[in-house]
Amino acid sequence: MNAHSVSKIPALIVVLALASGCATITTSEMQAVKISTITADGMPVMEADCSVQNDQGSWQITTPTVAHVRRSSKDLLVNCKKEGFPDGSMRAISRATGGMWGNIILFAGIGAIIDHNTGSGYDYPNELPVKLGANTIIDKRDDKSDPPKDAKNEDSQEKNDSIEKN
Repeated sequence: MNAHSVSKIPALIVVLALASGCATITTSEMQAVKISTITADGMPVMEADCSVQNDQGSWQITTPTVAHVRRSSKDLLVNCKKEGFPDGSMRAISRATGGMWGNIILFAGIGAIIDHNTGSGYDYPNELPVKLGANTIIDKRDDKSDPPKDAKNEDSQEKNDSIEKN
C-alpha cells in the first residue's frame, strides 16, 4: 500500500459511516405516531384522554392526534380514558431500525451503542389505534403504514401544542 492509498482510508471510513444509516445521524430521537381511540367494533372515539409513556418520558394527549414521542428500545405504553367507555390500553413494541443493524454489521457495534443509548436506533408502529375496553399489543414488525405527516394543519397542530412532556 502506498502513502496515497493510506491517506484515503479515513475518508472512506467517514463515507461508510454515513452510508450505513447511522440512526443518530439520519434519524431524530423523536418519532411522530398517530394515536386514535376506537370502540370494540372499530368506530372512532373522539377526545379520549390518554397517557403515553416509555422510559424516556411521558406525555398527555387527547385523541385523535399525531404525538411526538422520544424513541427508545423500551415499549411505548398508551392508556386511554373517555367517560361512558371502558378504559383501553396498548403496548407498542419497539424494534431496531435498519440503521442499527448497519452499525452492528459494518462497524462492530460502535454506532449501535450510540443509537441504542439515544433511542434513535428504534421505531414504534406509525399508527396506534387504542381499542377502548381492551388491552392490545401492536408490533412495529407488523406495521405496514406510512409514517404520519407532521401535524401541519391547524387542527392537528393545535392538538400537538397541547402535548405536555412530564
